[in-house]
Formats: sequence, structure tokens, C-alpha cells
Amino acid sequence: MTLRTRITDLLGIEHPIVQGGMMWVGRAELASAVSNAGGLGILTALTQPTPDDLRREIDRCRSMTDKPFGVNLTILPSVSPPPYAEYRKAIIESGVKIVETAGYKPQEHVDDFKSHGILVLHKCTAVRHALSAERMGVDVISIDGFECAGHPGEDDIPGLVLIPAAADKVKIPMLASGGFGDGRGLAAALALGAEGINMGTRFCATVEAPIHDNIKQFIVANDERATNLIFRKFKNTGRVAKSGVSDQVVEIGNRPDAVFEDIRPLVSGAKGREALETGDLDAGLVWAGQIQGLIHDVPTCAELVSRIAREAEEIISSRLAGFIA
Repeated sequence: MTLRTRITDLLGIEHPIVQGGMMWVGRAELASAVSNAGGLGILTALTQPTPDDLRREIDRCRSMTDKPFGVNLTILPSVSPPPYAEYRKAIIESGVKIVETAGYKPQEHVDDFKSHGILVLHKCTAVRHALSAERMGVDVISIDGFECAGHPGEDDIPGLVLIPAAADKVKIPMLASGGFGDGRGLAAALALGAEGINMGTRFCATVEAPIHDNIKQFIVANDERATNLIFRKFKNTGRVAKSGVSDQVVEIGNRPDAVFEDIRPLVSGAKGREALETGDLDAGLVWAGQIQGLIHDVPTCAELVSRIAREAEEIISSRLAGFIA
């Protein structure tokens, strides 16, 4: 038995398991390993300092796998935004066939990618956003529940409700994202109306993830309560691993007179990168979701993807079937 869904057919992958884009983590080592394992690996465009660096990273990934992989482009409102159009051009000119978009007003990017025959997966945290993206012409929705690492939006709807609520209205294929890390989650996602899963935190705790082993062991040691919600006051909620740094960010952010400048030095991307690369948990934020409570080892991507697929198949064919009288 193998799991075949619209996601596996559309993306040309063996298992309906996608590695989401992650800042500083979505590099060729990880993306190629996930793709070689039968899932879909994704490079993170803005991890690369320039569009030319992204071109080189795409070439490097291509030298490490002959399977499909994608590139993530996350669009965030900013006073001094990166040159998104140039990153987009690098993706298109490199012949990438699958792009994961996320963030703010992606229409211009979606239109350009679609005009070049590129499949677009768009990550959303609300049903209304998913329907808007569907109208925009994207090919796949990644619906991201409140359990997720990163930015879960401001509605606070967990996956158990958000996924079927979206499945009731969205007609294109859907990935379930936020809180997934094992075969039980994949089977549940399929039951709720999704056709695959998107995982971030779980792929951080793999052999090939290009981050320090201290961070991987930190994730394994954490439980489901070990996250903090930051930036709530600024209407830009983020879920990160609970640490001395994130505790401090929450404490400062909760002050009645707090402004973003008060926490800026603690939350910079450069500091987060330092934490991931050196293993120093006091250096910066580590973005991780509640799925930490279900992560108990650091396997290779091949071991992880095959295990998840096998567990889901066994649950669907044996355990659930056994409940039918």
C-alpha cells in the first residue's frame, strides 16, 4: 500500500510530505535529502544573501538530487524590503518548477510564477486567506494551524478545526501545516480533508538539517508546552521555542508602554542565525512549534519520511479499518 493523493500526483513525489521553507534552515543539504527520501524539499530564497547566491544554491541542490524540489519566497511588509523581483527572477531563470509563497500581498509574484508554468503552493493561516489565494490562481494551499512554528496569524484556530473548515470550502489540493511530525498526524490530516502534510520543526531535528546539534537536542528534549507566543501586542504573532531569550521578549512585550524597538535587539534574524549555527541558546530566538512534544529522535530524512508514510499507511489500513464492525 502507498498513499497516493492529488499532492503526490501534482508535485511528482512518492509520499505526501513537504518540507516547508525555513529561514537559515532551508538549504541544499536538507532540501535535497527530503526530496531524495520521496518528499518535497524546499530551499528558502531569503536565506541566501543575494539572488545570485540563490542561483548557486539551486544549482547545488540540483547536483544533490534528481527529484523535484521547490523554493520558498516569503513576502513580508518591511521599511527596506529585499529585492523580491530579483529573487523571483532568479527562481524563474533557474528553471525551478515548484514555489512555496507565504506572506503579504503575493499577487504580483504568483502571476509571474504562473505565467512561467511554475506550480505555486501558498501558505495561509485562515480560511478567508486560503480562498483569496485560490482565486489568485495558486495550485496548492498549505493551511497553517495555530500549533505551528513561525507566524500563526491572529485568529488562534488550531488545525483540528482549521483544516476541515478550509477543506469544506477550498477546491484545490491542500497541505496541512502546523503540528505535524509523525504518521498519526499524516493519517489525521488526510481524514480532515488535506491531501498531505507540510513540516518544519520536525525536519529541523534530522541528521541533514544544517543547524547545530545542540539545537536538535533542544527540540528533542522540549515538550508540547515549550513554546512562547511573541509579538502578540504588535499584531504579528510568532511562535518560538521557549528559552531565556524568548521569555525575555514576552516579558518586555507585555509591558503597557512597550514598543517594538524595545525588543528589536533580541529578535533580529542575525541573532537567530547565530543561535542555530553555534548552538548557543542565549544568542537569539529558535523558531519551533508545539510538535516538539512529539519529537523524540534525530533520524535521517530518509528514515523519517519512510517511517511517517509507513505509520500512516498502517493506521489507515489496519487500525482504523479494525473499528468498523
